[in-house]
Amino acid sequence: MSDPSTPPELYAKRIPIVPRSIKGPFRNFKTLILLLGYAVYFGLPWLPWQRQDGAPQAVMFDIPGRRYLLFDLVVHPQEVFWLAILLFIAAALLFFVTALVGRAFCGYFCFQTLWTDAFIWIEHLIQGERPNRLKLMREPWSSREKLLKVGLTRLLWLALSFWTALTFVLYFGYAPELMLEFFTGQAAAAAYITVLVLTLTTYLAAGVLREHVCMFICPYGRFQSAMYDPGTLSVHYDKRRGEGTAGRIPARAGLRSLEERHAQGHGDCIDCGLCVQVCPVGIDIRQGMQFKCISCGLCIDACNNIMTKMGYPRGLIRYDSETNLAAPQPKPGLQLEWKNVKVLGYGASLVLMTGLLIYSIATRHSFEHSIQQVRQPLYVTLSDGSIRNRYQIRLTNLSGREETYTIEARGLPAGALDLGSFNRVTIKNGKSVIIQASVKLDPVRARRLERFEFVIRSGQGEIAVDEARFFAK
Repeated sequence: MSDPSTPPELYAKRIPIVPRSIKGPFRNFKTLILLLGYAVYFGLPWLPWQRQDGAPQAVMFDIPGRRYLLFDLVVHPQEVFWLAILLFIAAALLFFVTALVGRAFCGYFCFQTLWTDAFIWIEHLIQGERPNRLKLMREPWSSREKLLKVGLTRLLWLALSFWTALTFVLYFGYAPELMLEFFTGQAAAAAYITVLVLTLTTYLAAGVLREHVCMFICPYGRFQSAMYDPGTLSVHYDKRRGEGTAGRIPARAGLRSLEERHAQGHGDCIDCGLCVQVCPVGIDIRQGMQFKCISCGLCIDACNNIMTKMGYPRGLIRYDSETNLAAPQPKPGLQLEWKNVKVLGYGASLVLMTGLLIYSIATRHSFEHSIQQVRQPLYVTLSDGSIRNRYQIRLTNLSGREETYTIEARGLPAGALDLGSFNRVTIKNGKSVIIQASVKLDPVRARRLERFEFVIRSGQGEIAVDEARFFAK
């Protein structure tokens, strides 16, 4: 009986999760994605890419120049709708994948998963396998071995966190120059603040909070159940096969072969607990599907390894759907249930918006223009009786290089268009120029002419034609 003088504990003490390493195809796939993701993230700022106007860097967010350099594509703020389409595509892809294969994104592609995996690998490298790490946890801090190994582990975590944060900052400038400025104290204050904040948050998320990010902070784990249906693939434990009628039981004399186990009503699960030990979020998949599960498949590798050693059929834990598991004779292999309205709707949205984004990028003009008539006054009658209208032409160069443009008028008599000295105008990449134009016509022609066209030609041969009105009354 508890002491009434002792205040009750409002929160259960956190039990650290110490995952065991495992070998298998899902672990290999996770490692491949991790290496590929790290190569892309840490390598892109250093990938050279020659361009006429801009730093020779493949990907750079040029905030002072108000543009984003993505290989040969230059994105300007006025093309923000591309970002909206891209965000829609990302959401549709996430929903589409979730409806098909559950939380596969969490298990393999999420930044939290990738960095936590790397931190666990560092921990394993310095402190050893799971039993060694558990033993080290129980030792007092006065232990020299604990201080050395844990201190080195956290120092390497901090180094990886700092490298992650610094790499993020390098996307916002020319990496070699920004790196030199950063370590010589000449970088902007925002660079140091960003690196400090990201270093601390990366260290906390991947080194301290770990599974708590997936369980309590990330909203995806909570609302993903709305996208599940009985046909969604997820990691499942085949309870009928594993439990039998008498439940699971360890393998021992008289209960080693399948025949012996089945004769006594026991299932194939030998209750080794390895599936729990390898789980990065510390769940027991044998208790059924849980929102904490990130569908990483490591428990599948662990169980298959045990089944192989015991000489039992593999697949006691596997990717499967509730529909297939509930069938009298479950079908072997992955059963993708894609023929439903939800999956087809997500897929159609994904294809449609991806096509729209590609079309919009492919058909983008190398320059933007707008022509507005000056309406105060709408027209002016000059002393010789001729009538003048004025127009304002705005040109923005989006070509990625310095460009020269010529402006003409179609449907006007010679000499009627006056552009001052701006018949040809040179504009730097990403910059805009406003040109004042006037059209003067004698009274007879002014009354007959209602419309004409402005023709703008770039140095690359691209042509834009805009219709304009001429007012005489």
